[in-house]
Amino acid sequence: MTRADSAVAQAHIVAAARRELTAAFRAAGIETPELDARVLISHALGLDHAGLAAADMHRLTAEEQDAIAAVGRRRLNREPVARILGQKEFWSLPLRVNDATLVPRPETETVVEAALAAIDARSSRANKLRIADLGTGSGAIALALLSELPNAFAVGTDLSVSALIMAHNNAQRLGLSRAAFVACTMANALRGPFDIIVSNPPYIPSGEIAALAPEVRDFDPRLALDGGHDGLDGYREIAAATQEILAPGGYLVVELGVGQAEPAAALFAAAGLAPLPPRADLNGAPRALMVEKAA
Repeated sequence: MTRADSAVAQAHIVAAARRELTAAFRAAGIETPELDARVLISHALGLDHAGLAAADMHRLTAEEQDAIAAVGRRRLNREPVARILGQKEFWSLPLRVNDATLVPRPETETVVEAALAAIDARSSRANKLRIADLGTGSGAIALALLSELPNAFAVGTDLSVSALIMAHNNAQRLGLSRAAFVACTMANALRGPFDIIVSNPPYIPSGEIAALAPEVRDFDPRLALDGGHDGLDGYREIAAATQEILAPGGYLVVELGVGQAEPAAALFAAAGLAPLPPRADLNGAPRALMVEKAA
C-alpha cells in the first residue's frame, strides 16, 4: 500500500483526507502540498473550491476514497497537477494539455506582454495583424494574443501532430477560431509576411535535462525542451527563417532561458535584425527578447 493509499484509507471525511494527503505531499518534498491536495481532491470529487469547503464533513464512499488515492499516487510520482487535471490556465484561458505539449508556465506570459506592448507602441490592437507562433504546443501564446487582438489571425507550427490537434481543439473550444495549425519545423512551411512572430523554443542544453525537476524531466516532451548542446538551436532556426517571413517593421518575441539573452540577441543581430532590451518576468529574470526588423 502506498503512502497515498494509506492516507485515504484512514480518512473517512473530506477534511481528514485533505490533511492526510497534504502530509503525504509534504513528506515527499512537494513544494505546495496544501494547494495540491486541495486541487486534486476537488478534481477527484468533481467539486469547485466552494464546493470542497462546504463538503469538509462529507463522509467519503469507497469509490471516492479510491479516486482520491489515485490522484494522490500520480502526484507522489511527481506528475504535475496540470497534467493530472488535463488543463492549465494561461492568460486567464483554460488550456487543455496532453503528453505532446508543455504545461504553459506563468513566465511565458511575459512573451505575450512584450508582443502586446510592441503592438501598442506601433499600431492598434484592432488592426488585421498576422501572427506566427513557432513551436506552438498547446497554442498558449497564439491564443492569448488572439484573445486580445480581435481582428488578428494566427498560424501555429509544431513538429508534433498530437500537439497541433490539442492546439486546434483549444482554439475551437475557446471560440478563437481565427487560427490555423501546421506541422513543420519552426517556420519552414510558412510564407510571410507576419506582423508578429512569437516563440517559446526548446532552450534547455541537452546535458542539463537530466538535472531538471522530475515534473519537467519526466513529463514534459523532450522535443519541447532540448535546445541542443548549448540550448541555442531553436534560436538559430528562428533567426534563419525570420528575416524572410517577418514584415518590415514587424517584431519577433522569443522566450529566453537562463543566461541566454546575450547569445540569442547576437544570433538575431547576425541575421540582420535589431534586438531590443529583454523584458523581465515577475522574478526579475530576462524572459522575453524582442527583435525588430527594419521598416
